[in-house]
Amino acid sequence: MRLATADSMGEYIHGLTAQATSLEESVRTSMMVLAALLSSACAKGDDTAVGESADAAAPAAGAPAANADPDRTTGGSGVPSGFMARVDSNPGRTPGNIADAKYTKSGDMWEVVTGPHHITWAPGDSASGNYTATARLQQAEASAHREAYGIFVGGSNMDQPSHRYLYFVVGGTGEYMISRRDSTKVTSLKAWTASNSVPKADASGKVAYTLAVRVAADSIRFMVNDTQVAALPKAGLPTDGVAGLRIGHNLHLMVQPVRITR
Repeated sequence: MRLATADSMGEYIHGLTAQATSLEESVRTSMMVLAALLSSACAKGDDTAVGESADAAAPAAGAPAANADPDRTTGGSGVPSGFMARVDSNPGRTPGNIADAKYTKSGDMWEVVTGPHHITWAPGDSASGNYTATARLQQAEASAHREAYGIFVGGSNMDQPSHRYLYFVVGGTGEYMISRRDSTKVTSLKAWTASNSVPKADASGKVAYTLAVRVAADSIRFMVNDTQVAALPKAGLPTDGVAGLRIGHNLHLMVQPVRITR
């Protein structure tokens, strides 16, 4: 029987210590990598939430979240004769009833009180190729929090679940936003962006805009009161189809139907 010497025992213990140290370093490295991955995932999750929250804004302190704010009943009967509409609430929100949108003729404009998020258009307001779609919208009073309203173009399959369109909206806060909708999926193309060219509502909540979407051969330009605030490449975006208005919920506006020029 061979007995271990002190030297061999020392070498054995030294080896075990080295292995333990190496294992500890491996565990520490793995934990650091895992923490970095979790941090990255959280950051991406936040970005996705912002991107998909198409019309919803981060409310001011003390303001209710947009989706916690129910549609009000207006006593209306929907959009005017000769126009089409569909309720198009944000993803995750229970759709309202288009009858809860109240439209009243006022000169060459409509007074609109909502009601649900919706889009409205005239079947003849369709365009393809190069064109400009323009609409006037005036906020008549302040809303409880920022609500989007504006213009859409490139609408197709409008009476189907597979409907899609591109929209350009403001919110009375000196900001604009550009998104596209494909069925229930909303893709942010330009998140809420402040611009000196986008007026803010006054103390009474009133503000007026003329919004235009100019579609050219290779680009789309977005105008507020005749000033360009953004441009996007045309490729891959829906531009051929109907144009109309997109109006958020619980708003009081004066609007003029979309006008298309070529």
